[in-house]
Amino acid sequence: MAWVIQTLSSSLGRKVIMSLTGLFLSSFLIVHMAGNLQLFKGDNGRAFNEYTYFMTHNPLIITVSYLLYTSILVHALMAWILTRHNQDSRPVKYAYSKPEANSDWSSRNMGILGTILLLFIIIHMRTFWYEMHFGSVPMAEYDGKQYKDLYAVVKEAFSQWWYVLLYVVCMIAIGFHLAHGFQSGFQSFGIRHKKYTPLIEFVGKYFFAIVIPAAFAAMPIYVFLQVHGII
Repeated sequence: MAWVIQTLSSSLGRKVIMSLTGLFLSSFLIVHMAGNLQLFKGDNGRAFNEYTYFMTHNPLIITVSYLLYTSILVHALMAWILTRHNQDSRPVKYAYSKPEANSDWSSRNMGILGTILLLFIIIHMRTFWYEMHFGSVPMAEYDGKQYKDLYAVVKEAFSQWWYVLLYVVCMIAIGFHLAHGFQSGFQSFGIRHKKYTPLIEFVGKYFFAIVIPAAFAAMPIYVFLQVHGII
């Protein structure tokens, strides 16, 4: 246990833990996005409901989900501790500084972006995860088998323009967060090389910061337009 205490008490150890949890959450986004793309199938939610059934009944997925919840909490906690430590180390700001000359906007506002995302995760889990496990979700039947109709919950949530707007704004926030956070995670492990760093930066800035948030943002917009008969 001594090494655990030593790791948690050092800035470097906290950064490593934050990077580990951050990269794990990044990998989860790929899986989550792939599953949610079932919403575009146009089969009245069958593929999506079958996907959610698998995700909530597979023992391995259930085990990994607890690791996911823990990672979210630990990532947020490490970010808060590191921010407080940096503030305590420099209680008085420099008289003159131009941070924009040495860093991009997302890297200087990771705390704000992270707070927005944490609030979004809470709202998102209350809307879908909580309803799926503890709410009164209607049932749907496919080939004689009963499934919880989470697709109906999705349609209800994304039929509201304000929720769609909130979702899209938060996807923009996660894009900025990942633009810096993904490559920063590798830097914390000392992985910086002229051969690998350009690829890591490309994947972070384009795939994680643009493609994934855009795919997630397209889902509520698509459902909203579909529910209101626009498409």
